[in-house]
Amino acid sequence: MNGFVNGIKEWLLQPLINTPEFIDLQNGLAKNRRCQVVSGLSSAQKSFVIAGLVQAMRQTALIITASDQEAAGLTEDLKNLLPDLKVMTFPARRLLPYQVFAYSKEILRQRMEVLESLCRGENPVIIAPVEALMRRLGPCADFCSARLELNVGQRYELPQMVSCLHEHGYERVNLVESHGQFSVRGGILDIYPITGINPVRVEFFDDEVDSIRIFNPGTQRSEENMSQMQIFPVREMVVRQGDWERAYQALSQEYQYRRRNLDKKSDSEVLDNLSRCEEVLDNISQAKYFDSIEQYLPYFYDEDITLLNYIKAESLVLVDEPSRLQENTDLLQRERTETYSELMKAGRVLPGQFKGYTDWAGIHKQITGFRAIYFSFLPRQASLWRSCNTVNFPVKTMQNFMGKVEMLAEEIRHYKMSRYGVVLLVKNSDRAAQLVLSLRDYDLEALYLKKDLSEYPHLNVQEDMPDSKTKYKVDRGRGQIVILPMHLSNGFELVSGKLAVITETEIYGHRKKPSVQRQRVQDKMELFAELKTGDYVVHVNHGIGRYDGVVQLTIGDVKRDYLLVKYAGEDKLYIPTDQVEMIQKYLGSEGGTPKLSRLGGAEWSRVKSKVKEAVKEMAQELLALYAAREAVQGHPFSKDTVWQQEFEAAFPYEETPDQLKAIEEVKADMERPRPMDRLLCGDVGYGKTEVALRAAFKAVMDGKQVAVLVPTTILAQQHFNTFKERFAKYPVNIAMLSRFITARRQRQIVQELLLGQVDIVIGTHRLVQDDIKFKDLGLVVVDEEQRFGVTHKEKLKQLRQNVDVLTLTATPIPRTLHMSIVGVRDTSLLETPPEDRIPVQTYVLEEEPVIVREAIRRELGRGGQVYYVHNRVADLDRVAGWLKGLVPDAAIAIGHGQMKEDRLENVMLDFMNKKFDILLCTTIIETGLDIQNVNTLIVKDADYMGLAQLYQLRGRVGRTNRLAYAYCTFRGDKVMSELAEKRLSAVREFTEFGSGYKIAMRDLEIRGAGNILGPEQHGHIAAVGFDLYCRLLEEAVLEAKGGENAKPIETLVELPVTAYIPDEYVIDLNQKVELYKRMANIRDIKMLSEMEDELIDRFGDIPEPVLNLLAVTRIKALAVNLKIKNISRINGYYRLQFAASHDLTGEKLITVSEKYGGKVKFNHAEGEFEIRLQTVSKDQETRLTMSRLESLLMNLL
Repeated sequence: MNGFVNGIKEWLLQPLINTPEFIDLQNGLAKNRRCQVVSGLSSAQKSFVIAGLVQAMRQTALIITASDQEAAGLTEDLKNLLPDLKVMTFPARRLLPYQVFAYSKEILRQRMEVLESLCRGENPVIIAPVEALMRRLGPCADFCSARLELNVGQRYELPQMVSCLHEHGYERVNLVESHGQFSVRGGILDIYPITGINPVRVEFFDDEVDSIRIFNPGTQRSEENMSQMQIFPVREMVVRQGDWERAYQALSQEYQYRRRNLDKKSDSEVLDNLSRCEEVLDNISQAKYFDSIEQYLPYFYDEDITLLNYIKAESLVLVDEPSRLQENTDLLQRERTETYSELMKAGRVLPGQFKGYTDWAGIHKQITGFRAIYFSFLPRQASLWRSCNTVNFPVKTMQNFMGKVEMLAEEIRHYKMSRYGVVLLVKNSDRAAQLVLSLRDYDLEALYLKKDLSEYPHLNVQEDMPDSKTKYKVDRGRGQIVILPMHLSNGFELVSGKLAVITETEIYGHRKKPSVQRQRVQDKMELFAELKTGDYVVHVNHGIGRYDGVVQLTIGDVKRDYLLVKYAGEDKLYIPTDQVEMIQKYLGSEGGTPKLSRLGGAEWSRVKSKVKEAVKEMAQELLALYAAREAVQGHPFSKDTVWQQEFEAAFPYEETPDQLKAIEEVKADMERPRPMDRLLCGDVGYGKTEVALRAAFKAVMDGKQVAVLVPTTILAQQHFNTFKERFAKYPVNIAMLSRFITARRQRQIVQELLLGQVDIVIGTHRLVQDDIKFKDLGLVVVDEEQRFGVTHKEKLKQLRQNVDVLTLTATPIPRTLHMSIVGVRDTSLLETPPEDRIPVQTYVLEEEPVIVREAIRRELGRGGQVYYVHNRVADLDRVAGWLKGLVPDAAIAIGHGQMKEDRLENVMLDFMNKKFDILLCTTIIETGLDIQNVNTLIVKDADYMGLAQLYQLRGRVGRTNRLAYAYCTFRGDKVMSELAEKRLSAVREFTEFGSGYKIAMRDLEIRGAGNILGPEQHGHIAAVGFDLYCRLLEEAVLEAKGGENAKPIETLVELPVTAYIPDEYVIDLNQKVELYKRMANIRDIKMLSEMEDELIDRFGDIPEPVLNLLAVTRIKALAVNLKIKNISRINGYYRLQFAASHDLTGEKLITVSEKYGGKVKFNHAEGEFEIRLQTVSKDQETRLTMSRLESLLMNLL
């Protein structure tokens, strides 16, 4: 990496640093000039000069931009130009001007990273939109002094530390999974610092820190030791003792004054709103932090403190387009004044709260205290520049070569003759290899400077590619060509530095966007982390009951934990914890309440038998289909062509690992002689279309035609636009068949399909009508097949007989289902989120017209569009009138499912084409719609919606790298039912990727299961619950493939032993049940050893009852492998009863008999085989007394 960093400095930045213009700027900084102006630069040219300044000065730099978009672009460029420096964004945190029920913390986390870095005395490069500087902060000294420093070997009072974490905004939970949480278990403190990459586990011995370990939040296991750590607050505002009193006095005075004035007007609604301030005053009087305390910051501090107060005096401040900054701050301030005025009239806020923001004059005054450089493409503010040193860099924009290597080579040759250094920027090694060899065809030799040779083991042209370590000794000066594996937003020519920078954007007409690979969403602790008292559960043998928690029973001096499940009537079932796998959480359809079964009745057996028959039939059907398809002769497609490689290299993003795997699977299917029938599952935006595009290209390269079938005209249009754009450089004829195409043109396309003149046709159900005939159809791509009618599906079945079919679905498919149909249905899963998505900022708040208006105006102000979701069709016209009153200039469209299909599609298409600003609609936008310009979602009465619905709706915004907002509102004037309150707290959870997210995913997966298996299976899933259904399906598939022995043996261990997890060892009930479930599923002794390590890691030293439990688990794991049905203790003997399918041999039994002599007996009667082993103890068993039994089992294996 060091060679690469030096390469950037020497090849890119050094030519700049040597220019007279740059030297002039540097001299100005050395002379401590407070104002310099750089003019004539745009986009990456500006990033380039800023990078040179930062590289030369090596001090903290703050770059202020006009908007989020400029900040994002600049950040990306600077991270590439300065790979060895800390480049950070300080985003604007849009605090809504009154209490918010919940909000997502991603923006806060980014801001805290910057503040922490500055507190540590580091020299980061900070990019901040001007709006981020408008919001006042608390004093720097107060924030920095609030950090907690922990060192191994030091003494701390744990209770005091817990109190301090509470005070600093950390939330105490049972299981630490996300930022800003902590938990305490005995002497173990788990904490997830707000800016931490991973959470940290601190283990105390008495009051001394024994160890500090980083742990994985997915597995909860420790991974790496640390010697010390710092914990900063979760909130930006840290209040000293004296400031609480000052705030109370100031706020109380203002509140009383407002109240007296309102009393005279006797406006009861405004008085009610204002009286909420009493709760805030109560918190402040007790020096107690509360949500939205930042809204009251002006009452705590008088001085205007911004980020500029946190950076060192010698820092560099770079201001991008000051005229635009001033315009933006003035506009924001005007809007904010209007918003606060209206909220003040309604009694929602107090006048003093508005002082939480500063204006451009205040910011500019602070900037003048630093060495500042202003970047202005056209210096418009003459008054600002009079006393400034002005520098103009002679920079030209780079021309576009659009993939024409000959044209590129000619230009490079011209630069070489003029003694220019030429730097080509490409994203990856494949592109670099292709470019080196292409340029060599034109007698141009390029030096390729790699980041790390080990990154590119697959590169075949290694010896042909010169790099910084090979025999090529070049003068790092004029006339050289260098390829660097990085990217900038665009290229340029620096005339005075004799440097030409050419990026992928100019070379190919696009560039690969960098991939910041995110982790797949893990199942984490699986379902039992979600099992709560009161949930419905399904017992394999006894049916549906209600889970009532874990109870401890003592039977014959033996103490054990049992799961209590209540059934119809007064029936109760106590399930031993080693049989916890017999129950699963009931998951049917969202909001559905199942009927409780009755213990001992025949009804459950009948229901289960019916479902078993259905899944058995389906498994056989699936296998028969699979076998039939294997027998049919299809077209084996050729291997990839050079054009295919070029087409794939032109994809403007870096593929996710899932995408690459799916592409490989699809191509392998296509190259086989039998027809492909593959299902590709992944959420909208996860890259399904790109997989389909590559498959289509492969088919066309073999002279075959491709049909892309979609359920709606809108999707047809979207796919058509995508295909046209990606195939633009190739001689491929693409047509669309939908009702937007005239009848005459439709007839023409039908004729061209028959003659083979159309290569790819994209259409709705029009494509499966009788008049459509293809000359040589090779591939059918079906998008969202479940949304087609029965007739169309029948047509699709006929098409499937001998052509390759790729089916796409956006509904997530659960892993359990995926595993249970392996080998009978080819499926590919896309589970990795796209690389440059910014998490949607989600707020849960009481509905307030002023806030709604501000949210809409803010989105429209940046050229975007808004979804406003209200799920009552009858009210839509009234709500449209209300919205029109709020934002009179906005064009509003209405869309709902009761409209005629063609009318609805016209509305959607007009909205997609930006003829409307707001789409007021029901939840019809929930699936499939992909409009990247919509980045604000407002959901009315969110407490009436299911979690899965909200998750799907939120997925409609934030589809680009632009920051998106989701406002889930509820009415504050109504008395909520208990159910509505539960819903609302679930929505609160949903703002983070926590348990709410998991619940939503499970519900969506059930929908997905219905889509894959057919709607007729919905009833069966509801009857027995999703997980039991998957289990039955898996058994049926295994049976259909391999006969009766497929069903696993269920082993019972019934020994008198006190084996359980004490409450004081694992306090949280959910975690306890989850541990019982995992122990019950252990089949491997190695897994048990890992479980022991995990228990020590997470909970401390293992108590005796848990050691006994682990011993029982070990015995059960061995017994399962030996196909033992039951282990019990009877008349001084352990009794081991084997299943008929056991694998014991006579030779093994003789060996055991010789070893144990008279202590072991064998019995074989009525087809049942058992072994009896004399016990050591006649009292309760312990792990020591059970060791003889364990030894016998080991010898039998």
